[in-house]
Amino acid sequence: MPPTHELAELATAARTCEGCALYRDASQTVFGAGRSSARMMLVGEQPGDQEDRAGAPFVGPAGRVLDKALLEAHIERERVYLTNAVKHFKFSRAAGSKRRIHKTPSRTEVVACRPWLLAELDAVEPEVVVLLGATAAKSLLGDDFRVTQHRGEMLHLPAELAPHDPATFATVHPSSLLRGPKEDRDNAFAALVDDLRVAGEQLG
Repeated sequence: MPPTHELAELATAARTCEGCALYRDASQTVFGAGRSSARMMLVGEQPGDQEDRAGAPFVGPAGRVLDKALLEAHIERERVYLTNAVKHFKFSRAAGSKRRIHKTPSRTEVVACRPWLLAELDAVEPEVVVLLGATAAKSLLGDDFRVTQHRGEMLHLPAELAPHDPATFATVHPSSLLRGPKEDRDNAFAALVDDLRVAGEQLG
């Protein structure tokens, strides 16, 4: 981990990270994107197939859901720092298929990648952090944390991880809306927008 608070330098260093085995199969490291002056940070799980190919977070289907939700919550994406708890795409392939199927990162992989996420928190020092999904939430709030039990609450990160104490919220990952029943998607989307709006209100 380079001794710097410059996001560009951190991103460059992360390209050669071999902290866990995921780098072997992924196309590239997908570091966070956004300004160091961003007042809000959104943390997802890991890059997906399209993010792995593009080298940027939240550019695939889940990213489009997030874009729409941010718009409805009156939060400008350009003013948000977007990243993931894990910076490499973890996937499997069905026999005889080229399609890459998302696999949830292990606890070991999440912990191995956490120094990069903490470096981003130190560099940006956001006023608000939104954790999208269980993997992101557990990466900073512990393995026993349950999004369903604390969704909508204002939380606090452990002081040793974020001394500046950003207002922290946990909600679902946008990809969960795509995997859920079609008849439930409108309500699930409205709930995500509500969560983002509550987080955004902390910025004044």
